[in-house]
Amino acid sequence: MTFRTLIVTAVAAEADSVARGLPFHGPGSGEVPLPGGFALRRHVAVPEPDPTAVSGEAPARPRSGALADVLVGGVGPAAVAAATATALAVATAPYDLVVSAGIAGGFPSLAPLGSVVVADSLVAADLGAQTPDGFLDVEALGFGRSTHHAPAALTRRVSAALAEGGQRHTVGPVLTVSTVTGTAARAAELTRRHPGAAAEAMEGFGVAEAATAYGVPVVELRAVSNAVGPRDRAAWRIGEALDALRNAFQLLSHSVLVEPAP
Repeated sequence: MTFRTLIVTAVAAEADSVARGLPFHGPGSGEVPLPGGFALRRHVAVPEPDPTAVSGEAPARPRSGALADVLVGGVGPAAVAAATATALAVATAPYDLVVSAGIAGGFPSLAPLGSVVVADSLVAADLGAQTPDGFLDVEALGFGRSTHHAPAALTRRVSAALAEGGQRHTVGPVLTVSTVTGTAARAAELTRRHPGAAAEAMEGFGVAEAATAYGVPVVELRAVSNAVGPRDRAAWRIGEALDALRNAFQLLSHSVLVEPAP
């Protein structure tokens, strides 16, 4: 039985880092075209012999395989929701897990540069209405939803794999925004409205909307390239964040991406 994961990024640089962390190069690996001009980068694990088999007896049965498809879905929640839904709709077999992955801005008190954030909730932080009394999310308006919660067992398992490999990380809400924060005032507003938020990016909620529609568990993984707040490109550490993203998936490829939680 093959454990199938769909990993969704916004841009090719993120997909490249994820792919470099996956030691899956078995038969069937390669590019798979999708409708709408999308394409999956398919990575198939080579089955390993059963370590419990006794040498000299019956041939060892291969362990359960794993398959990880990496999708460049585009920037922003709408683009990535469409891409994710397309991949899920045309899949020849159901996916067991969807991961929204990439780099992000981190709230400095919780997620320093070069660290990784594991989302326990994926929040559409600017989906709602501005009023004279402040921002109202769609729940307060009486329609829709603005938050998806990742399964607690899944976030614990991801966190444990990163901790075992020595990867700096935190677990907390990741905010999805359509306009990246560029001022201290905006950062303070988000912190007030979403206490404990660890990072902001532009795609997680869109990926979660599609995954939830197909009944597939979803988690978001973000490597921090910059601080949420005043826009200062000289302080960005994109290369360091991409390296952390690669390392995170290398660690997850030995456990979380190979088989379901016991």
